[in-house]
Amino acid sequence: MKFMQKLFLAFGFFTACATLAHAHAFLDHADPKVGSTVNGSPSVVKVWFTMEIQGVLSKIEVFDVKGHEVDEKDARVDPADKSLMVVSVPKLPAGAYKVVWNAVCLCCGHHTTGAFTFEVAAPKNPHYSLNKR
Repeated sequence: MKFMQKLFLAFGFFTACATLAHAHAFLDHADPKVGSTVNGSPSVVKVWFTMEIQGVLSKIEVFDVKGHEVDEKDARVDPADKSLMVVSVPKLPAGAYKVVWNAVCLCCGHHTTGAFTFEVAAPKNPHYSLNKR
């Protein structure tokens, strides 16, 4: 009987550890999409996480290629969707941008971090024509 009790306790311990290992808020998807090139500047950057996050302890920041923070420093969790964090950005010129995120899970307080990039494409010249003579 002691063997069965130990086996049951071991199973419970490993199940609890596996559950806690999955109790982290990771990047689910973003807008602009991870690694994408967008035509025109977005007005906001949105990051969805795999779990609800704490707004006070979580943040997203947007940096240009020189490492300067270019967002409006108003990162916030969407009140209607606690897995979504949004930050405003001014009109971004063409170039590459890095989004850095820090998320604290609402359910357990676990902290995760990550980053991704996106690019704003240069505007196409509407006056250029292949039919120039």
